Amino acid sequence: MTEPQRQLHLNAFLRNIGQHEAAWRLPASDVKAITDVSHYINLARIAERGTLDAIFFADHPVLKDRTEDRPFDALDPSTLLAALSTVTTRIGLVATASTTYNDPYNLARRFATIDHLSRGRAGWNVVTTANADAAANFGGAVHPDPATRYDRAAEFIDVAIRLWDSWQDDAIVGDKQAGVFADGRRIHHVNHQGRHFHVRGPLEVPRPPQGRPVLFQAGSSAPGKALAARYAEAIFTAQPDLAGAQAFYREVKDQVRAHGRNPDHVHILPGLSVFVGGTQAEALALQDTFESLTLPSYGLAQLNRITGLDYGESDLDRIFELPSGLALSGDIKSRVGLLQGIASKERITVRQLLRRLSAGRGHRILAGTPEQIAADIESWFRSGAADGFNLIPPALPSSLETFVDQVIPELRKRGIFRDAYTGSTLREHLGLPRPAWQSPTSDVPAYAEAEAG
Repeated sequence: MTEPQRQLHLNAFLRNIGQHEAAWRLPASDVKAITDVSHYINLARIAERGTLDAIFFADHPVLKDRTEDRPFDALDPSTLLAALSTVTTRIGLVATASTTYNDPYNLARRFATIDHLSRGRAGWNVVTTANADAAANFGGAVHPDPATRYDRAAEFIDVAIRLWDSWQDDAIVGDKQAGVFADGRRIHHVNHQGRHFHVRGPLEVPRPPQGRPVLFQAGSSAPGKALAARYAEAIFTAQPDLAGAQAFYREVKDQVRAHGRNPDHVHILPGLSVFVGGTQAEALALQDTFESLTLPSYGLAQLNRITGLDYGESDLDRIFELPSGLALSGDIKSRVGLLQGIASKERITVRQLLRRLSAGRGHRILAGTPEQIAADIESWFRSGAADGFNLIPPALPSSLETFVDQVIPELRKRGIFRDAYTGSTLREHLGLPRPAWQSPTSDVPAYAEAEAG
């Protein structure tokens, strides 16, 4: 029997009116759309029309600096997903939420609710929050160091999984004649006593339709990869070149195997920003239109935040170089590594670097015709660099609509992307099994993958 052909996975990372830092300055951009639910409904419907696996929203529990230079992520993503669940039927719904500035019970309840509202389309992108300014919003005098945050994250995920399993699938009996609504023997306390959390349970929401929401993880640092190998079912990563992406892919898949998990059930999805034109020259001209609207003040602030240095306006036309021996925290080592890679391969000015980073902050950028972009995507997909991509549209809704209408048909011609949805849940779109229920108080580790059986 012939095995089904491996299929490409595509999500759309929807950043208000566009990921490109200058998207809001385009004549067609509506700056008021960042808080307009009709804007997000339109984006969700475009993505669903393209049969993408999911739409994906970031979250920042603190207002970022340089707000005067570009729009910010204003709406709470989990609340937004609840609204979008009522106007879509198939597209997956993924929200970012921090394990540092949330509690397991509330977050598990929230995502279980979204999974029920959407009939099995919820996903949680796990982050630990690198921005130290967030601590001041949550009563904390000191932002935890990376080791503490990742230790807390592992325990947090474990508790959330146990809470989702605090109800067995068949706990609701609904026997009207006998007067039995739910079988209490199938609802379980968690009784978790850990280093960071004490949680009794059970959750007040029955087990989610997917067993548990799909777990995403964003980051390429060593602790991020270790966390992903234990728990994640999809990984969002910044990989600007093929060789680096292939190395990352092999490393993470090997770590997944070391945890006794099936590497085919952990999808690696690099970020990808595309500029589409009728010719490559047109696509490059479109990219230049965006980059010509960038504000150096914003790019310099981001560069200084990552490097801890103090680049200024007088440095814009100097060749970009990073001093050796930078003292870097675990949060930003991977990002600085991207900058070092650029500096080592080409002589580029600080101004040129800022323009390069303006569309994706280190994620891969492509400019070309629909055919060229589809060919490049297929090359990465078939060469052990990616299981798919997290699309990062430069401007919204225009860039998303162009990709759906022009690039998706080319991917379908190549036989690597679906013509129509064949399932109704996010797990089905991603080819992931529904986890079998496990006792939340058992000694068996409740890590992210449990084969249905």
